[in-house]
Amino acid sequence: MKAKQGVVDLLNKLLTEELTVINQYFLHAKMCKNWGYDRLHHHVLDRSYGEMKDAKEVIDRILYLEGLPNMQRLGTVKIGETVPEQLKADLDKEKSMVKMLTEGIQHCTKVGDFATRHMLEDMVKDEEEHIDWIETQLETIKQVGLENYLSEQIHKEGS
Repeated sequence: MKAKQGVVDLLNKLLTEELTVINQYFLHAKMCKNWGYDRLHHHVLDRSYGEMKDAKEVIDRILYLEGLPNMQRLGTVKIGETVPEQLKADLDKEKSMVKMLTEGIQHCTKVGDFATRHMLEDMVKDEEEHIDWIETQLETIKQVGLENYLSEQIHKEGS
């Protein structure tokens, strides 16, 4: 199926962001594991895998629209050297993603690509949930202090 005007370009820009955030989350997760923060490690690693699924959907959609996915482009990976820096970098990336997705939804509506719009709407919901989780973590750090927060991240999920 031939793509509507600008949709493949939009999806390739989104793919660049997805590939970037996969790497950012993956490295943040590995750093947390290295520091002994197992709970945080697992959560951030799961987010990285979730972004991989999003990238797969974007690639599938580009191919369906007879486009060529650009896997060679990667944006700036912002690595935090502390947990709060990581959370803030991830929050910035998530907000950027929501902005890009919202603009994509508007474009798809304008050109009449409702299937791509629906995919982007689902992705916005996921990103908004990520934003909420990160904001909750930052607020928790503010309320209980970094040391108390990090001491809770040492425990594995379910323990």
